[in-house]
Amino acid sequence: MRTSFAYGRHDCALFAAGAVAAMTGTDHARGWRGYRSRAAGLRKLREAGFEDHIALVASHLEEIHPALAAPGDVAVVEGEDGPALGIVQGESIYILQREGLGLVSLLAAQRAFRV
Repeated sequence: MRTSFAYGRHDCALFAAGAVAAMTGTDHARGWRGYRSRAAGLRKLREAGFEDHIALVASHLEEIHPALAAPGDVAVVEGEDGPALGIVQGESIYILQREGLGLVSLLAAQRAFRV
């Protein structure tokens, strides 16, 4: 909660990947860290054949309807700069924003993935 937002080090995708790693022991973000901007991160993903960070998640986790999302699952919501990843917690989703950790309603989820 005290770590400042920083692309490639502490952003929504790496927040979600860290949660998945804590729950499963699998670090799906291995090799993806270190980009310095949103554009650089997207460029790195596209060079590897992914449209964006959501497509990378979809390549690792089973997609489910957001209404079926349970605590610990990954959800996609509209963020400040486009689609953002968060972690479901009951009727809310924890998301990492520039100003820190926030909560949004699970009803805001556009997509969800089973962890």
